[in-house]
Amino acid sequence: MTTDTLTAPTSPEKSPAAKSFLNSTFFRVLRYSAVRLLTLFITVVIGVYLTIMIANMGGYVDTIMRNEIRDNTTQSILANPNYRNLTPDAKQELIQKKIASEEKRLGLDQPFVVRSVRYLTNALTLNLGRAINMSSDHGSKEVRSILLERLPATLLLAGTSELILFFGSVFIALSLSRKYGSFWDKLTIAFSPTSSAPPWFYGIFLILIFAAIFKVLPFGGLVDSPPPSTRVDYILSILKHLILPASAVIISSMFLSIYSWRTFFLIFSSEDYVEMAKAKGLPGRDVERRYILRPTLPTIISNFALLVITLWQGFTITETVFLWPGLGITLFKAIGFYDTPVIVGSTIIYAYLLGITVFLLDFVYALVDPRVQVGSGNAQ
Repeated sequence: MTTDTLTAPTSPEKSPAAKSFLNSTFFRVLRYSAVRLLTLFITVVIGVYLTIMIANMGGYVDTIMRNEIRDNTTQSILANPNYRNLTPDAKQELIQKKIASEEKRLGLDQPFVVRSVRYLTNALTLNLGRAINMSSDHGSKEVRSILLERLPATLLLAGTSELILFFGSVFIALSLSRKYGSFWDKLTIAFSPTSSAPPWFYGIFLILIFAAIFKVLPFGGLVDSPPPSTRVDYILSILKHLILPASAVIISSMFLSIYSWRTFFLIFSSEDYVEMAKAKGLPGRDVERRYILRPTLPTIISNFALLVITLWQGFTITETVFLWPGLGITLFKAIGFYDTPVIVGSTIIYAYLLGITVFLLDFVYALVDPRVQVGSGNAQ
């Protein structure tokens, strides 16, 4: 008599090639990137949804959509020659029927929770309709077009001024950290309170001096009017208009930035390994490059990247003073006209820039610091 023994099915073992791929650096980085992107995207979605919820308090979003429907419907009926012979009451009744039909088509008769999901989808794709409350130069344009047209100008101003400000202040701070207590060191400390004034404050004086009195630079704008015909002249015109606003941003933050980095480098200069390197007779520049600047690169890069994307948020008044056609002056007009779609769109662009920057910083850390391994915490 024989008995059959039941054995549990065993899962097929992974081949050596599969194990090698799963443990490879490429797969580890790929997995980490996917998880990181998903996490950041969820964070952005939550932030945008909260923005929509806050903006809709009091029915702002619904009011915007209803106003747009009412305006478009009224204009289309009044401009249609087929309805010209109708009485005013009949026209009004027809307008109300079409408005109700359009609101039903767009789901405005549904609960807010259902509508908020649709608002979220439209907001994430910048499908925010038209700028209905702003001045006539924007009123006929889609919000997405307005924001994407103005974004490059703001990034140009923010990127140029921040690059000069950051690298200039870092190298000057390194030099001052070697000359602690010198005349220039004390002068920097004395002038650091001047950074309490915003960029537009210095911008007004720069306009008065270089545009009104000496007349060597333009008052504002992005390019000459009429624009130059050749590409080289067009670029030179933009650079000429960029000098004053970028200088205002740099002057307003230069001394405080130098003072902050100078203090930061002084703290690292007192570390034991730096003192040992000096005792071994290494040149001062080698000590700074290897033992002060290199260990602090992750912090330096973090400050630079985050400042670049946050600096343009404070350009609202600065761009208005210089008539710089960027997101700052657009946001200023939107706030004045209570144009909520433009305000929400600017917030979404900021959230996207912040998420992309945080994602890229992880890989930059791995490039500048060998101790950092991307995705090493998830390795099996």
